[in-house]
Amino acid sequence: MVFSWRGGPGSRCLLLSLLLLAVWKVGSGQVHYSVPEEAKHGTFVGRIAQDLGLQLAELVPRLFRVASTARGDLLEVNLQNGILFVNSRIDREELCGRSLECSIHLEVIVDRPLQVFHVEVEVKDINDNPPMFLVKEQKLFVSESRMPDSRFPLEGASDADIGANSVLTYRLSYSDYFMLDVNSKNEENKQVELVLRKPLDREEAPEHNLFLTATDEGKPELTGTVQLLVTVLDVNDNAPSFEQSEYEVRIFENSDNGTTVIRLNASDRDEGANAEISYSFNSLVPPMVIDQFSIDSNTGEITIRKNLDFEKVNSYKIRIDATDRGHPPMAGHCTVLVKILDINDNVPQIALTSLSLPVREDAKFGTVIALISVSDLDSGVNGQVTCSLTPHVPFKLVSTFKNYYSLMLDSTLDRESVSAYSLVVTAQDGGSPSLSVTASVSVEVADVNDNAPAFPQPEYTVFVKENNPP
Repeated sequence: MVFSWRGGPGSRCLLLSLLLLAVWKVGSGQVHYSVPEEAKHGTFVGRIAQDLGLQLAELVPRLFRVASTARGDLLEVNLQNGILFVNSRIDREELCGRSLECSIHLEVIVDRPLQVFHVEVEVKDINDNPPMFLVKEQKLFVSESRMPDSRFPLEGASDADIGANSVLTYRLSYSDYFMLDVNSKNEENKQVELVLRKPLDREEAPEHNLFLTATDEGKPELTGTVQLLVTVLDVNDNAPSFEQSEYEVRIFENSDNGTTVIRLNASDRDEGANAEISYSFNSLVPPMVIDQFSIDSNTGEITIRKNLDFEKVNSYKIRIDATDRGHPPMAGHCTVLVKILDINDNVPQIALTSLSLPVREDAKFGTVIALISVSDLDSGVNGQVTCSLTPHVPFKLVSTFKNYYSLMLDSTLDRESVSAYSLVVTAQDGGSPSLSVTASVSVEVADVNDNAPAFPQPEYTVFVKENNPP
C-alpha cells in the first residue's frame, strides 16, 4: 500500500498503521472494513469476494455487482482478484460532516441464484483540517474604566475533523493587561473569553494587538491564528449586562414566520442615554442566521423570518450585543442557542431494485423476486419506517438489514390458476400522525410444461362399412 499525505515521516507511519484494516463478519452476509479518509487511489480495503465466501471464477458469470447508498465511485472491486479498493478520493468531512460515525454502505448482489450481502466500510478520520477562525481579525472595544477581571467573549475556532483531531486548546500571546480563560462546558460550546488583568489607561496605550492561537490534538497537531485588536475607549464606564450569559431555546421546525423565539432583557447601571439599550446581532454572526432570524432593536425580541427545517439545520448559535447610547457606546453580550425540534413532515420513500421477473410457476419457496429499501428524512420515531405487503399470499417481505427488505415467494404458484399478481408495498413511519407511501409491483408468472395434452372425451365410436378398398 502506498500513500501520499501532507506531513512528515511520523505522520505517514501513523497513517500506515491505521490502514492495518480489521475485517469481521457479523450475522449473515455482512462484512465490515475500515479505511482512513484521503487514502490514495488503489488502496487495499479488503478481500471482499473471499470474505463473502465467493469463488473468484464465479464473480463474472454470476454478475457480481456492488451498489452504494453514497457516491458510487468511491470504492470499486477488482473482478479478477476479488479485492475491494479505493477508487477515488474519500473526504470524511464531505461524506459525513461532523458525525462521529461515518461509513459507506455497500450492497453486493450476485445472480444465479440471487444473493444479497451488506458490507459496511468505516471511514476513519485523519487530522487533515486545521482549526479555522471565521475572520482574520477580531476587534474589541474596551472602556478604560472597566474593572480587572472584566470578561470579553471571543469567537473560537472550529475544526472540521472529529475526535481528538477536533479537540482544541487555546493560547494567547503575552500581554500585561490581558489573559485568556476557556470555559469548557462541552466540546460543542467552548466559551473563549479575554480577561482584563489590570486597569487600562487609554492615554498610555490606546490599542493592544494580541494573537489568539487554536491548536488541535491530532498527530501531528495543526494550528490556526486570529489577530485581536483591542481599542481602549473612554468615559462611558458601565456596559449593559444580561441576566444570563447563555440562553437555550427549543422550537419546532415549520413554525410560522413571526413566531417569537425569545425576548431578551439587558440592564445598564448608568443613567440617561448611557443606560438606553439597543439590541443587535453580533458582527460575527453568520449571514445564514441573519437570513433566518430577526431581532427588534428596542425590545430584544428574536423572531423567525423564514421557515425552519430540521433536516437542513437542527441548531443555531446566535451571539447578541446589547449596546448603550453612551459616548462612546459600550456593549454587553450573550449567546442564544436555538435547538430545532423535528416534526413528522417528510413522507417515507420506497426504492425497488433487482426485479427478477417474470417468476417461473415452478419457482421454489424463498425465491427472491425484488429488493426493496425504504427511507425517511425525519429523525427519531418520525424517521423509523415499517414496511408491509398486500396481498400476503403467495409472497412475503423479509427484513434483511435495517431498512432493506427482500420480496420472496412464500407458497406455490400455478400460472393456469393465476397468471399475474398486483402487489402493493406500504412504507409507514412512526410519527404521530404517521405518514405513509405505497409502491405497486406487478409480478407475472411464467409458464412451465406441467400439463399433458388432453382430448375432450376419453373414447370415440366409429362405424365403417365392410369391403371398403384400402
